[in-house]
Amino acid sequence: MAGGRALDSPIVSHPVLGLLPADMNAAFPAAADRIRVERAALGAGAIEALVVSDPSIRDRLGDDGLRLLLRDTEIYLERVARAVASGDPGQLGEWADWVVPVYRRRKVPLDDLIGLGEATREVLAGMLQPEELAAADAAITAATAVLRWHRRIAGDARRRNRYLDAIYRGA
Repeated sequence: MAGGRALDSPIVSHPVLGLLPADMNAAFPAAADRIRVERAALGAGAIEALVVSDPSIRDRLGDDGLRLLLRDTEIYLERVARAVASGDPGQLGEWADWVVPVYRRRKVPLDDLIGLGEATREVLAGMLQPEELAAADAAITAATAVLRWHRRIAGDARRRNRYLDAIYRGA
């Protein structure tokens, strides 16, 4: 026990607190390397799957927004790779907590990021072994939980019912 926690419990490393950094060889480092090598193709596949599942995203975000989302998908996949390598789903959940203000400023609904996670899960299913995929699924689930928690806070640019919106505006 260190500080009241078991050493094998999922803790976020923090050098100021003296916690150990995440061990990037603890789970599936070879799978993480495959994700990193194929990051650009996986990101493009995830964006395509997201657009197929929700065609309105192309209209809402436009070409520039989709390009930014594609760029951010590479960072997302890097965090997935870290989670797969270390076996710590908190790696991706931590990233999800950090990016909420960025996407709010861009007026991107957090539902779109949740959809991106599901699309990434589909794309990864084709390249990872079942036990490696389980680690990636746990990380994506952790990020989805964080994004759903933040989605409840006012200010999320989620789609609203147009009739209710008209009533609230007094039209």
